[in-house]
Order: sequence, then structure tokens, then C-alpha cells
Amino acid sequence: MALLLFMFACHSAYGEDVYDWNFKPAKNNEPATTEPHYIEMLDRYDGYFIGDTDTKNIYLTFDSGYENGCTDVILDVLKEKNVPAAFFVTGYYFEREEDLIKRMDDEGHIVGNHSWNHPSFPDLNDEEVVAELSKVEEAFKALTGKEMIYLRPPRGTFNDRTMKIAKDEGYHHIFWSFAYVDWDPNAQKGKAYAYDRIMDRVHPGAVLLLHSVSKDNATALGDVIDGLEAEGYQFKSLDHLTGRRFPLDQ
Repeated sequence: MALLLFMFACHSAYGEDVYDWNFKPAKNNEPATTEPHYIEMLDRYDGYFIGDTDTKNIYLTFDSGYENGCTDVILDVLKEKNVPAAFFVTGYYFEREEDLIKRMDDEGHIVGNHSWNHPSFPDLNDEEVVAELSKVEEAFKALTGKEMIYLRPPRGTFNDRTMKIAKDEGYHHIFWSFAYVDWDPNAQKGKAYAYDRIMDRVHPGAVLLLHSVSKDNATALGDVIDGLEAEGYQFKSLDHLTGRRFPLDQ
């Protein structure tokens, strides 16, 4: 799931380079890095993977491809701790879990676009990429009356063409500077494991990618928030990262 430590490029059906997002973790809670070519692409297409590495801010994001009974628990913790987050959702949520979308929005969290069907965008033509984005955006607007501006590309795959399409459609790409193997609900390792993985590699400016299907994440989240705040970290929204204003971000 794109947790690679080297730049990997293959070719799409259109003969284009296809990249898998990767980051390079550092020791001793130092900021992660990524490939120089990726940084250049982010600069060109208004994307982000990390915040200011001189300040102890954290950006908490969840990829939500489908529901596994953990999202309400995560939202309960965020509400109790008064912490903002972003949830990148697929069409599954609009077809089956609209109440969760409403709750995310009602409680002040960002709902981002993770595509309708979770395809690899470089394998689609331009019109198909736009359709994947638009279907989610239109469903969200019909439900909440609000626009979407943040995108996490499904499968972590991208190239110049797909990033340009998203920028032209008004989106910021949001990649990440931290993730761990948490996405398999049949391979959970317990609350302490999740807590240790996060605390070992968190760093100033980190954009944390967690998966909302993970029971480990749901049960560890409260302790993670408490532990990071005790170390002087503050949880900020993606609107803080990109310079926009956000209700929970005082």
C-alpha cells in the first residue's frame, strides 16, 4: 500500500510513467522525506505531504474505503478530545453510510475525495478521472451543500497527467509522511502495537495516514492523542496546512 522506500515508476495503459507515493522515515522522530521528483510535482500541482517541520503540528487523516465498525469509535474519540481530522471517503460511504458522512461534517471534520470506485487514476483516461472525482463531490454537495477541495489518490498512484487534472478540478493532493501496515482488518496486532508504531515515527509537521477500518487505530487513538499532546504536539486541520481557515482550528 505505497509504503515504499524508493521511487517506483511503471507504465500505465497509456504509456505514461506511474508513480507509487512513498516516504522515507527517519529515526528519533525526525521529519520524513520523499523523492525530490515528487516534491517538485507537489510544488507544481499544489499538493502536500508534510507541514512545517520546525513546529510540532500534526495533521490527522484517515483513508475510509469501506466501513468496518470503527469509524463511530474514532469520531467519539475525536469529539471527546476536540481534535480535527480529515476522512478521505469513497462512493461506498454515500451508498451505505451517509449518516457517518453527515456526522463527520457536522462535527467539523474535513471530508475529502478518495474517488468513487478506488481505481488507479493513471489507468483511466481524462474523462474517467474527472468522473471519479465528480461523482463523489456531487454526492457530498447533495448531502451537505459543501464543496470538496482535498484529494487522496486511490492506491497512492499518480503521475503528471492525473495531478494536473485534479488541480484543474480545484483539488489539493494530500499525500502523507507517516503510515504503517494497518489496513488489513484480519491482521490487527493490538492497541499497544498501533500506539508504539505511531509514537516511534511521528515528527513535526507530520501528515498521518491511518485507515479507519483498523480496530487497533480506533482503540489506540485516545492514548495517541494524549501522548502526543503531552509531548507538545498540536493537532491541526488540513485547512491549516494549506492556509485555509477551519472551525476546530483556533
